[in-house]
Amino acid sequence: MSTHTASSGSLATSTASRPLLALRWLALLSTLSVLCQGITAGEVLMKNHTALEFHEAGAIVLHVLCGLAAIAAGLHWRASRGSLWPTVLAVVVFVATFVQAEFGHGRTLYIHVPLALFILLGTTWLTAWAWLSNGSARPSVT
Repeated sequence: MSTHTASSGSLATSTASRPLLALRWLALLSTLSVLCQGITAGEVLMKNHTALEFHEAGAIVLHVLCGLAAIAAGLHWRASRGSLWPTVLAVVVFVATFVQAEFGHGRTLYIHVPLALFILLGTTWLTAWAWLSNGSARPSVT
């Protein structure tokens, strides 16, 4: 009977670690995607039309990565019942990417650029937390 309990404990740990592992990689890829967006944004400002196509495609990639990271953060929270703030941050960043895209089409760089910095900060913070988290029932806030 104790073997069954140990198996259940291992399964619970394994279940909790899969969403955390997914969150780690998705948050990292989101951060790298934001950095690539910054590179193409510089080229867009220089009127490079090819860069604009890459920038628009990169926005779609960023939406997908941030959305998947938000799902992974939610699944990790549900499995671990730890701190809720990483999930909230992931969802806020995901929503911010759509607001960012909306303001990227007009002449609203005074909103687009600071929001890009917020998204970079949010994805970086989430990445740091996910990689420094031990995946326990109560993840520490670092």
